[in-house]
Amino acid sequence: MTSAAVPEHPWLLPGALSVDPAARVGRGPRRTTRDWVVDGLCFLLSLGWVLLATADAASADPEFATPLPQRWMVPADALLGLACCALIWLRRRWPVGLAVATVPLTLFSMAAAIPLLIIYFTVVVHRRTAVALGLTAAGLVTNFAFSYLRPDPQMPYWATTVWGMVLSLSVLAWGMFVRARRQLVVSLRERAERAEAEQQLRVAQARHLERTRIAREMHDVLAHRISLLSLHAGALEFRPDAPPEEVARAAGVIRGSAHAALQDLREVIGVLRAETTAEGDPERPQPTLGDLPALVEESRSAGARIGVRELVTSAERVPAAVGRSVYRIVQEGLTNARKHAAGAAVTVDVAGAPGDGLTVEIRNRWPVGGIAGPEIPGAGTGLVGIAERVSLAGGRLEYGRDDAGDFRLAAWLPWPA
Repeated sequence: MTSAAVPEHPWLLPGALSVDPAARVGRGPRRTTRDWVVDGLCFLLSLGWVLLATADAASADPEFATPLPQRWMVPADALLGLACCALIWLRRRWPVGLAVATVPLTLFSMAAAIPLLIIYFTVVVHRRTAVALGLTAAGLVTNFAFSYLRPDPQMPYWATTVWGMVLSLSVLAWGMFVRARRQLVVSLRERAERAEAEQQLRVAQARHLERTRIAREMHDVLAHRISLLSLHAGALEFRPDAPPEEVARAAGVIRGSAHAALQDLREVIGVLRAETTAEGDPERPQPTLGDLPALVEESRSAGARIGVRELVTSAERVPAAVGRSVYRIVQEGLTNARKHAAGAAVTVDVAGAPGDGLTVEIRNRWPVGGIAGPEIPGAGTGLVGIAERVSLAGGRLEYGRDDAGDFRLAAWLPWPA
């Protein structure tokens, strides 16, 4: 449990409701400060009643019940009452056993009446209702016998019996109320703990989904940059006699792309290793539709022939999520063209308007005679990730060879009016 679930004053709770796991070891809950105070008061109350009942029984004119037939029975009854007072300190551990063992005393003992009621109340609070009802039935039976063996000198037999029944049933109702209230508290606590655990699970799942999304985002970024690296490195390999200016320019592009790739990789590893997604986490790349010209220019600097046609009405109003998806689709299309159709001309068409949606299409000629130069390795999951991204955005994606023999990657994304 978290600190928010710990009560402000746990010592005021009974042991059965204690939130301290150490208090629940052994055969039963460990007494709290509140339990010690309650048991002490119960002991003092029982002891006072024993003294009062003994003094009344020893008097010449008892008020509570008829005098005992033999004088030695008065101290014997007092000793039984004192023994029951001592049992007050053990009632939390063995409530049912003590209640069953002391049921015969309810036939005749007046001194033990209060401690026996306290033990009976403990059974009602801490044990099942069926057990409490069984002890109540036994007590009602002995109540008839007690009123006969020690009748009240000031009340008739049936009146004394009814008062005994009312007392027993009142203790039963009070104990059941206390038990129901404690069960409600335990139920609410368990519900709160379960809700807290479910909330933590939802947070963990949200973190996992966020990290998975970041990993997919970085797949697109790193695939794009590494394909540029491979393209420039392949050019240097096949043109060892290139002029120094071209070699220096290609080496500069390789160095810049490698630095950017390492920076992106360091960034995503930092995010994926983080335990929480706080405000201090590293910034993730969040491109928009306005970053498309820079993406195209980066590929052109690597020697790619790219034609762009952009017919977007109110481009500044494109939602950030839609613009980012368009950027990733174009990025994946250019990366695939470099991998599988190096040297082929690529056309990028972006069009749309609010309410009509946004359409993006990347098309390149299918290579003749296989891939020229070394093949750039890939995981083969780029288009799968793009398809999932488009599907989650509520759009449509198509890719493959068309009737003209070109490879076409086209997507439509919703753009609300």
